Amino acid sequence: MTDAGPHTTTHPEQPVRRARTTRRSGERVRWWTYALLLLAVGACLFPLYWMFVVATTDTATATQLPPEILPGGNFFHLAGLVFSTVPFLRSILNSLIVAGAIGVGQAVLCSMAGFAFAKLTFRGRNVLFLVVVLTMTVPTQLSVIPQYMIVSSLGWVDTLQALIVPGLANAFGIFWMRQHLSSSLSDEIMQAARIDGATTWQIFWRIAFPLVRPGAFVLGLLGFVTAWNDFLWPFIVLKSPEMYTAQIAIKALQNSFSIDLGLAMSGSFLATLPLLALFVFVGRRMVAGIMDGAFKG
Repeated sequence: MTDAGPHTTTHPEQPVRRARTTRRSGERVRWWTYALLLLAVGACLFPLYWMFVVATTDTATATQLPPEILPGGNFFHLAGLVFSTVPFLRSILNSLIVAGAIGVGQAVLCSMAGFAFAKLTFRGRNVLFLVVVLTMTVPTQLSVIPQYMIVSSLGWVDTLQALIVPGLANAFGIFWMRQHLSSSLSDEIMQAARIDGATTWQIFWRIAFPLVRPGAFVLGLLGFVTAWNDFLWPFIVLKSPEMYTAQIAIKALQNSFSIDLGLAMSGSFLATLPLLALFVFVGRRMVAGIMDGAFKG
């Protein structure tokens, strides 16, 4: 055997150094990523925190400079005033009824319409779908007057069905579910189901709808939140305090000459709590449904 020359020496510490450098650079990237995420979370949560701060103080404290950044001790007092000034609990219940009915209605009816546009063949399908999509470009305010005339002719003014029925389906929901069904349900599966004797309704309810259930769940949740936060249409239709939704009840906390910011923010914070509870329980399913649609698209 011959001894190795001086030029054949190896340096095992070089791969170790490269691994350490790569690990440090990865840690640096993760650190900045988490820092940006924390800033984004703080920016999203600060308005909610500031609303709670104002809900625990009075108007003078809320408007002073520099502003207070710590909560006060008047929240339960102001919350009691909210419930004694307007029928707030009844308003929350009305909002739950309206938003729940609209959420379920959009999930089912928009899925049915999306299934028809995606998988059924009929004359004028593409033109009709184009008209549905174009309605998304029309401002909502333009439909208020004809919608109110229809509701008034049906005798639905100052009733909850005046809020529920117009919101059971919309163009965005139909477009959303049509895209989900186009990418999820193949024509071969439908042909096999028809050969087995399945009707169109059975194909939709037993095959198509279970495939797009995550997307329908997200659509229903978006419809629930939109109906819960709606102010313009309920403000026009509802007249009696017993029919108020949460947003109209908050408006009723203000008088014509001044605004008690603490009282108004207390009502706003109480009206936000059901939405926060909803997202705590179903937020993960919502993200999963959105990501499912993103990957399929």
